[in-house]
Amino acid sequence: MVLSKKYIVLRPFFGEPKNSDFKIVEEELPDLQDDEFLAKAAYISVDPYQRMKLGDKYPCDMIGGQIAKVIESKNKEYPVGTWVMGHFGWRTYTITKPSDEKFCIQKPYLYRLPDFGNLPISLGLGVCGRVGNSAYFGFTQICQPKPGETVVVSGAAGAVGSHVGQIAKILGCRVIGFAGTDEKCKWLTNDLGFDAAANYKNVNIATFLRENAPNGVDCYFDNVGGEISSVVVSQMNLFGRVATCGAISSYNETESEKRKATILQPSIVRNQLKIEGFLVNRFADRTTEGIKQNLQWVQEGKLKYREHIIDGFESTADAFIGLFNGANTGKSLVRII
Repeated sequence: MVLSKKYIVLRPFFGEPKNSDFKIVEEELPDLQDDEFLAKAAYISVDPYQRMKLGDKYPCDMIGGQIAKVIESKNKEYPVGTWVMGHFGWRTYTITKPSDEKFCIQKPYLYRLPDFGNLPISLGLGVCGRVGNSAYFGFTQICQPKPGETVVVSGAAGAVGSHVGQIAKILGCRVIGFAGTDEKCKWLTNDLGFDAAANYKNVNIATFLRENAPNGVDCYFDNVGGEISSVVVSQMNLFGRVATCGAISSYNETESEKRKATILQPSIVRNQLKIEGFLVNRFADRTTEGIKQNLQWVQEGKLKYREHIIDGFESTADAFIGLFNGANTGKSLVRII
């Protein structure tokens, strides 16, 4: 008999998620059936999108990806010892039949991890996983950057933003980032090679851009939305491109009348901008391509990463809540010990 712990979301989030919104319960898992396997969680991913994607019925299981190891199997494609990335949610053990994809909210629901060599297996949730593919495909396919162009990234010290900025440098662009602390900005410029970075909390964004992007902005990778994005868009060049990945600045604002920012349309029309939102699921059939490219860049030393790791399954809600007050630099993960 295997007992799995899992997180239940008791009610819709109002404002910032709170520990009281969650409950940890145990469930007894059944015996394995043909083509099923049992996986034990090693790392659980906490991501801003989880704030928005729970559906309409409560209580409900908390969603999310995890790195897990197959510890019992009746599926020849997933033998014991196999490392997988699965969208199993916040739980310690999972029984699944890959052909059913019964947990499937995200695509792909499940895949075997490639050999990372001496690199940590946790990268399968970060630079060599969904996060890395969001950065790689969202930036290269939507922004379509050209060498010499100026790129701005908001939420630049987060998992996706820090990755995008480095890809832009690899492709020969000038990169400007906005983050929430001076320490994060120093990391962007000193370690990751950003050309300039500023703490949006204590700088005039328009003035900073005029000084550091005097020829205007060609590409904007938007992770935050809100007034920051309105200012950046107002300083974009003719035929500029915007990839909208997230809007974390408004996720916890449940009063709609407070979700306000300067009107964008005049800038969009004047400069004939392309603004396109995306979900990484759009590129699901190219998942392996993205992972291999990002892995190659990491192995070549062209792509650096930072993981913000919190230990213990019982700390998962705390790690999630920390995303919304800037607690993490890089990818936030929970290590199951």
